[in-house]
Amino acid sequence: MISRGVTQLCGVVALLASTAFAQTLTQADREKGLQYLEQTRDGVVAATEGLSEAQLKFKPAPDRWSVAEVVEHITVVEGAIYGNVTDKIMKAPAGAADRDTAKIDAQVLAMVPDRSHKAKAPEQFVPTGRWPAADTLDQFSKARAQTIAFFEATTDLRAHVGGESPFGPLDAYEWLMFTAAHSARHTKQILEVKADPNFPKN
Repeated sequence: MISRGVTQLCGVVALLASTAFAQTLTQADREKGLQYLEQTRDGVVAATEGLSEAQLKFKPAPDRWSVAEVVEHITVVEGAIYGNVTDKIMKAPAGAADRDTAKIDAQVLAMVPDRSHKAKAPEQFVPTGRWPAADTLDQFSKARAQTIAFFEATTDLRAHVGGESPFGPLDAYEWLMFTAAHSARHTKQILEVKADPNFPKN
């Protein structure tokens, strides 16, 4: 009887171990993640810095966003993801032991920036002119600095999984890569606006 009880207990422990496991973030992923956050920040800055008021506000068509509106959207989404990560994801339980983080990371980094797949922004992320056009880049830079500071200061980014995304629940590291990839996606949109033949010369 005792032997059977011990066997059952071991089975339960094994089941729990197979369903939840606090994975750790490798140094290589940490370096890669920081580089991507900085690289995508620099991409937004390079595409936007120095533009005139007219250039920032130019809309290729009535139903398309201006450069300032795109940067506003990037910034609002960044703030929302940061808040979700710090308030909810970091309090979520660990993911499954067999969770393939490399595969999910790759999906986020490949699919989010891909503008061949169009997506409609949820109402709360649609630009509304929250800031003057000339201030949008500064607002983005502040938001990304906050994201990077959190990324650098937090060691257990793999240990919590939650939220909803096209890729299923993500760990905190993947959510931060999502926000970087999202800004990369919309940097392409900024370049599309600037490439319009009617884009102001100055």
